Amino acid sequence: MNNTTDITDHFGTLYHPKSALVFYEAKGTETDMYVEHFDMDSNGTPINAHPLTVKEANVLAKALQTDEEKNPAFLKPKGILPTNILHLNPNVEKGTVLWYTKAQKRQLYFVDSLGIPSGMAQVPPMLWFANKNSLSVFALANDRRPTEKTPLHYVPFFNIYEKGNVCMGTVSIDIKNSASVEEFMQAWEHYFFNSYFSHSLCENLTKKNIVNLWKDLVNTDKPFPKEVLKKNNKTLKNLL
Repeated sequence: MNNTTDITDHFGTLYHPKSALVFYEAKGTETDMYVEHFDMDSNGTPINAHPLTVKEANVLAKALQTDEEKNPAFLKPKGILPTNILHLNPNVEKGTVLWYTKAQKRQLYFVDSLGIPSGMAQVPPMLWFANKNSLSVFALANDRRPTEKTPLHYVPFFNIYEKGNVCMGTVSIDIKNSASVEEFMQAWEHYFFNSYFSHSLCENLTKKNIVNLWKDLVNTDKPFPKEVLKKNNKTLKNLL
C-alpha cells in the first residue's frame, strides 16, 4: 500500500469555494434572464439556493472591478506629452511632476505691508517640482531646456524656504486623483502666482534686495535681471 503525504500546507494561499451563481434563460421569443445564488458548505456542495440580491450583486461587482477601474487615471497627458515636462511619475499616491517654464510676464500679488504694488511683472525661467500636496520652485539662468547638470538658483520670491519648498499659507490645495498632467501643472502655477506673497522665510536669496527688486519690476516692461540670481549649489539631478 502506498503512503500519501498531505502537502496542501505548502501550496501558499488556498481559495475555497464560497458561493456560486447559476444563470437561467427562458426559451422562446423573450429571453428573460434569472440569476440564482448558492452558498457552499464545507465540502463545496451548493446549498441555500435563492435569487441573487442587490447586496450580493454589489459585492460581486466590486470583486470584478479591475485595477485600472479602481485607480482613476492620474497625470495622464491629454495628448502628446507637453515638451516642458522633464520627469513624470504617475503613481496615484506618490506621483510627481518636474517641469520648467520660460521667462514670462505674470500677475503678482503682494500684501500691503511689503510696500510693493500688485501688478504685472516679468519673472525668470523657473523649475517646478510638485506632488499632490507640496511644491518646490527654483530659478534658471536661461530659457534653454534644463538637463541633469543644469545648476539651479534660488527663486526670487517671498514665501519660499531655502530648500525651494513653497509655504502656501492658507491656500487650500485640491489636486484631484483624476487630474491630467496638464491640469496638475496649471493648478500648481495658479496656486503659486495667485496667492499673496507676504514674507521672506530666509535672507539673501538674491544679489539685490528682494523688495526693491520687485518694486522696480512690477507694472513695467523691464525684463527680469537674471544677474541678480544666486546659485544654490544644486543641480536638476538632485531632485530626481
